[in-house]
Amino acid sequence: MSIRTILLYSLLLVSALGASAQSRRRTQLTTPQSNGPVPVVAAPQARLLESMRFNSSLMNQAVRYSIYLPPDYYVSNRRYPVVYLLHGYGDNETSWVQFGEADRLVDERVKAGELPPMIIVMPNGGATWYINDYQSKVRYEDMFVQELIPHIDSSFRTRTQREYRAISGLSMGGFGSLALAMHHPELFGACAALSASARTDEMFAAIPDERYNAVFGPVFSGSVKGDDRLTVTWKRNSPITLAKSAPEGDLSRVRWYIDCGDDDALSAGNALLHIALLDRKIPHEYRVRNGEHNWTYWREGLPDALKFIADSFRR
Repeated sequence: MSIRTILLYSLLLVSALGASAQSRRRTQLTTPQSNGPVPVVAAPQARLLESMRFNSSLMNQAVRYSIYLPPDYYVSNRRYPVVYLLHGYGDNETSWVQFGEADRLVDERVKAGELPPMIIVMPNGGATWYINDYQSKVRYEDMFVQELIPHIDSSFRTRTQREYRAISGLSMGGFGSLALAMHHPELFGACAALSASARTDEMFAAIPDERYNAVFGPVFSGSVKGDDRLTVTWKRNSPITLAKSAPEGDLSRVRWYIDCGDDDALSAGNALLHIALLDRKIPHEYRVRNGEHNWTYWREGLPDALKFIADSFRR
């Protein structure tokens, strides 16, 4: 076969392929489109970001926190009220989600209209009791106020006015929420303390030595006994002492909610905190439910605590 013949066949083949391709494209363009439903891309669900970090110069280390963002966070440009939710002794920034199911409980009630959309911040408090320790070496309260809150406000779309910022927590976190709100009524519109570690001076001095030295001593006083535990750090942060001594005008600026189980060892201290506020006519809500110092109690109590807080976000 000559070269001329081969070239002729090649041209005919290319022409045929081109015509076939054009025919397929023409068919695609002229064929009626299906009337079936168009797939819908689901809207973003509520987001939970666990164990986020920011660098604290006051703590000289990275501080971890988890944060719940409401269902419509990524499909809106609005700003949201924020609740700081503090864990108990021995837990961390993941505990309110892992054991308390806080993200699920909040998400369900936001979607049902029982709670307004809100941001929940769950910081890691370690064993700090959320205060500055007696040696001023671990300055957790200063970090919380001067660094954590500004970090959250600059990183997420929060409402920064005090009436849209609240604080809550359980046990050690209940102690911390009360202490922080009593120290900084200019920052928080509401405080909901669940099973707070509230004790009188006498109760604090009587804590068994082994437990005191392991849990309280590193923060409040060092390894001491009896009345030597009643340091300036204890007096400055004790919720019962603050309820008796803080300016009434400051205490009245915050909406207070106290909840502790009737079978909880801390029930007596919470009752005395209630009485101290009652004696000074400080408005507050006080709840005693059937239950102990455990996650079942806190899971059941969190929705009502957040409903109380949410009333501060409405007008």
